[in-house]
Amino acid sequence: MYANPTGRRARLARQLGDAVALIGAAHEVSRNGDNSYPFRQDSSFYYLTGFNEPEALALVDGRSGKSVLFCRARDEDAERWTGARIGPQGAIEFYGFDEAYPIAELAERLPALLDGAACVAWPVGRDAALDATVNAALAVLRNNEPRGRRAPARFADLAATLDEMRLIKDAAELSLLRRAGRISADAHIAAIHAARPGRYEYELEAELLATFCRHGARTPAYESIVAGGARACTLHYTANNARLADGELVLIDAGCELGGYAGDITRTFPVNGRFSGAQRDVYEIVLAAQLAAIDAVRPGVPLSAPADAALACLARGLIDLKLLDGTVDGAIESGAYKRYYMHGVGHYIGLDVHDVGSRRQDGEWRRFEPGMCTTIEPGLYINAADDVPAALAGIGVRIEDNVLVTAAGREVYTDAVPKAVADIEALMGMR
Repeated sequence: MYANPTGRRARLARQLGDAVALIGAAHEVSRNGDNSYPFRQDSSFYYLTGFNEPEALALVDGRSGKSVLFCRARDEDAERWTGARIGPQGAIEFYGFDEAYPIAELAERLPALLDGAACVAWPVGRDAALDATVNAALAVLRNNEPRGRRAPARFADLAATLDEMRLIKDAAELSLLRRAGRISADAHIAAIHAARPGRYEYELEAELLATFCRHGARTPAYESIVAGGARACTLHYTANNARLADGELVLIDAGCELGGYAGDITRTFPVNGRFSGAQRDVYEIVLAAQLAAIDAVRPGVPLSAPADAALACLARGLIDLKLLDGTVDGAIESGAYKRYYMHGVGHYIGLDVHDVGSRRQDGEWRRFEPGMCTTIEPGLYINAADDVPAALAGIGVRIEDNVLVTAAGREVYTDAVPKAVADIEALMGMR
């Protein structure tokens, strides 16, 4: 169940002052013929409303604190085909709105709701239909200024305000994130148990999806990656249709979505249950980098600290593997490491897998605060090349966990999936 959207709207109203804020629901998207893709609500709209239907618009008035929802009217014939609708009365009763009206009345009612506000804020440019709706309402007000109407003279982008609100997670959000992390961890363990030489990547993906569904998380948070062998060197490989070979690693990057909140875990393990010497060497470097980065997550520390900690470990490891020459500082300053490590160490996570919120403030790195959630996911990707030893060619390793910043430091809430070499091999020995 969704937590206290009424309180979030009240908090937004206090920030708005004499402004009025608008945000629209996501649109249904046609897939083919008369089929649509599964509906997924806009994250910020859901954050403020908990309302999970298309064709809706929410308004929060900073002057009065009032919140209004426009949504689909109840329709017996339509509901026979696509299921029950909440309707305006249900929006008031179940979602705490002060007023609610059929979406068909939006164009008629919106000008009056904006009348006299000093500013109107909405996620400018993100939804062409909403942009057009706001502009039409403003035109009505301007045309009626001789009759005493007054259009807002200022405009603001609501996205930045909502992004900041969403950055620090409340208790209800953390409960959902922990549950999504636990379900995602169980799914990874199921996929590890299913791994065998000769099986297809999609067979492991099936274990992931089945585990998600069994625990009430019907959709993945993003398209799952199951990449055997050198395919793991393609960062966003999602074909998942190749056969797994004896002696190669498989990288799985997958997480469920529960109540709108995402899990995001990556593990890399040997298909046959035993790391080769070269595979172990690369894996241990990435694991050391991940542990160092996690250790750098705590309140007051710049967001850049985990990335710096991980990069120092990776650069040192690449030199030890003789894939890079020179010093650690030289490899970092020259960017030579980017041949094998070309992404950042992590991202915020929440209602979006790559969640919202600024990473810099006043030109400086933002600092971690309790309630922030981030991934930590270093990796190494060694494509075959003339200057790469054969034993290392085609090895791709990434290890990823989800980390909550706490007042005391950090909580790795996805650590139920083993990641030490001995623990992985022991788990695979139980198949």
